[in-house]
Amino acid sequence: MHRLRSKTHPYVHSPYVFITERGGLATTAGFLKTIARIGEAAKLPFAIHPHTLRHSTGCKLANDGHDTRALQHYMGHKNIMHTVRYTDMAPDRFKNFWKD
Repeated sequence: MHRLRSKTHPYVHSPYVFITERGGLATTAGFLKTIARIGEAAKLPFAIHPHTLRHSTGCKLANDGHDTRALQHYMGHKNIMHTVRYTDMAPDRFKNFWKD
C-alpha cells in the first residue's frame, strides 16, 4: 500500500504506484501524457517519454564513473553493447583519470 499526496486529498492510500489525482489507477495513456506534460513544463527542447527516464539514469550513472559491467547488470542489459552507449555519452568520463 502506497501513501501518496494529491491536490484534492492530502494523503491517498492506494495499492498502485501510479495513481490519478483522485486516487484511481493511472492508465498507460494518462501516464504517457503526464510525462510529456512534465517535459513541456520543463521547456525541454525534445519530447520525453518514460524510457527517457531510464536512459537518463544510465547516463547519470555512467557520468558518475560507475563500472560498465555493474551498470550493465543494474540496467538489466544482456548485451554489454547496449550499456556501452551510456559511457560513450560521457565526454569527460576520463577527465582526471590519471591523477598525479
